[in-house]
Amino acid sequence: MDTTLEISADPAAEDLKVLHERLSAFNDSDVEPEARKALAVFVRDESGALAGGISGYTAWGWLYVQWLWVDEAMRGQRLAGRMLEAAEREAAARGCHGALIDTFNPKAVTAYERQGYTPFGVLPDFPFGRNRVYLQKRL
Repeated sequence: MDTTLEISADPAAEDLKVLHERLSAFNDSDVEPEARKALAVFVRDESGALAGGISGYTAWGWLYVQWLWVDEAMRGQRLAGRMLEAAEREAAARGCHGALIDTFNPKAVTAYERQGYTPFGVLPDFPFGRNRVYLQKRL
């Protein structure tokens, strides 16, 4: 069978969809269906504008926090902690037993540790000059 390798900085949505479907099908047959479900928590200011948020998902008994952001004007008010607590409560209600988050911001590492997260891995120089730290928490 002849094959070609294709490198793309702008992959077609349909190709990504097929990739996701095929990998999900393999994983479902290898372990169990992931039952991935989106989870988001938002903070809005008095005008209704987005002032912070978490985006992630639950799957295989874990909450994965992909993005966590707090507007600079709202920092220092424990919003990140309150959002994490809300996401963790929802994840636990969905049957999750753990939470996972990663960051390359040293201040964020400290904030996550205050919330009970424990580092379990470090990837040096990702990005260059920083360490990407992976943290987990039992729910």
